[in-house]
Amino acid sequence: MAFRADEAAQRGYEHVEAYLVPRPQYADESIRAQSREALMDIADEIGPVVDSYPTWHPLVCNHNSRHPEIAPSDRCGYNGLDHTRFFRNGFITCPYTASGKADKVIESVNALPPHPIANITAEKLDVKLYNPDATPVLVKCNWDRPLNLDGTIPLSIAMPLILEHEVPCWRWAEVAETWESMRYYLLGSPHGARSSLFVNQETGQAIKKIWNSLIYTGMFGPIKV
Repeated sequence: MAFRADEAAQRGYEHVEAYLVPRPQYADESIRAQSREALMDIADEIGPVVDSYPTWHPLVCNHNSRHPEIAPSDRCGYNGLDHTRFFRNGFITCPYTASGKADKVIESVNALPPHPIANITAEKLDVKLYNPDATPVLVKCNWDRPLNLDGTIPLSIAMPLILEHEVPCWRWAEVAETWESMRYYLLGSPHGARSSLFVNQETGQAIKKIWNSLIYTGMFGPIKV
């Protein structure tokens, strides 16, 4: 089945709204309406809901492990995350107020190392999300260069980040992973054969072409079958 970005975005938003808008037994309809309105505004600002990030995305790139990271966690430098949902250029996390973890989230974001092309920020939201006893925090990836008109990340940004992340792997790689096994990590999720909610078809095709050129140099070892 062909990947349809609009349909994937709509499904993702419906799932996140059902998860983050407090349930009727915890909040009256006026609070729920405010939550829905705030959530729509956030999605308009930071892009569609996603399942996971490409490994080169600034939100998941701060780690020292040789294993790829596709979701924000303590392995990427974040502390206090709880009840978290992802968007293209940010995520919402909703730790319970009594835990004090909302402040830990903000402190950990402020402690992240500088990124060459993006700035990661965190702020508490003045709205009820997930549960009235939670303190929602919005973490945003603010790009220093313009994105495509459709909101996706252009090749001029994605490709250097991919190369910075993947080329050093030649030092320890034993086999070269094919596009079929790597597109989940290079395109993010949900994704199709050559595009996702992060990169459009043209950019994804170029990434695939360059990736194939890299593995056929033999720099990562024999191609994994």
